[in-house]
Amino acid sequence: MARGVVPRQPARTGRQDKVRVKNAHVGTGAFARQGQGKASAAAPKGRQGTAGKSTPTSAPKIKGYNPVAPDRVTEILKRLDQLYTEVKCALTHASAWELVVATILSAQSTDVNVNRVTPELFRKYPTVEAFAALTPEQLEPDVRSTGFFRNKSKSVVGAAKKIVADFGGQVPDDMEKLLTLPGVARKTANVVLGSWFGKAVGVVVDTHVHRISRRLELTTQNDPQKIEQDLMKIIPREKWILFSHQIIWHGRKLCIARKPKCAECALENLCHAGDKTWSTVEMHKNAKV
Repeated sequence: MARGVVPRQPARTGRQDKVRVKNAHVGTGAFARQGQGKASAAAPKGRQGTAGKSTPTSAPKIKGYNPVAPDRVTEILKRLDQLYTEVKCALTHASAWELVVATILSAQSTDVNVNRVTPELFRKYPTVEAFAALTPEQLEPDVRSTGFFRNKSKSVVGAAKKIVADFGGQVPDDMEKLLTLPGVARKTANVVLGSWFGKAVGVVVDTHVHRISRRLELTTQNDPQKIEQDLMKIIPREKWILFSHQIIWHGRKLCIARKPKCAECALENLCHAGDKTWSTVEMHKNAKV
């Protein structure tokens, strides 16, 4: 075999060498508000491969990097649309009430685990009235495998009794009314309003949305309600429902908490997270959970 220069390959560790980690807000090219004209001049020459293309060894510094600049947010949404075109709520349900139950059970559990429990649960108790007739202790064995089953049983039975007594057996399609149900906070209310009623009242902030929104620097907050408020300011309202589903699916497929698959991610060059496993841009220590 003739000798030659072999193009650089990703390191076995997954992290590209010589990509610097910065705590300051610096970014790259098209999505910085200032310094766009300096991008090409600041870029390092890199090493030449057999095809004559340069492989960057460090990212250019661009002043004025704004992680929530409209053009950057728009590009993130565009790429999410290309990755996840018609994603929907992963919780199996056939009514608003079933979605309320499934969402309550999903706390500190996985959707896969909840979907294993709910088919038999809804067969056994087919209506909200059937749940309202139970005591929490009667429901506990049916939901034990979802974790925190005592609190969840109290919430489900309490919500059922409230719906029957105050709302005629119908799950309300109003945020304020939903928040009066035991076990229902903004996350559950947003899931029900968005996925069942098609109402974009807010943004669902589950663990994936919480984690990835911080990694993408769309928020610096840690409180779910504050994260939701930040996302509502920068994401168009017509995207609120779909955005949450897309980020949730992205968190399951690629942006995995313990070891994100950065080399396979279409958002890679827009992401400066300090815990990336592979990067072609500078990494920010503060852009991580």
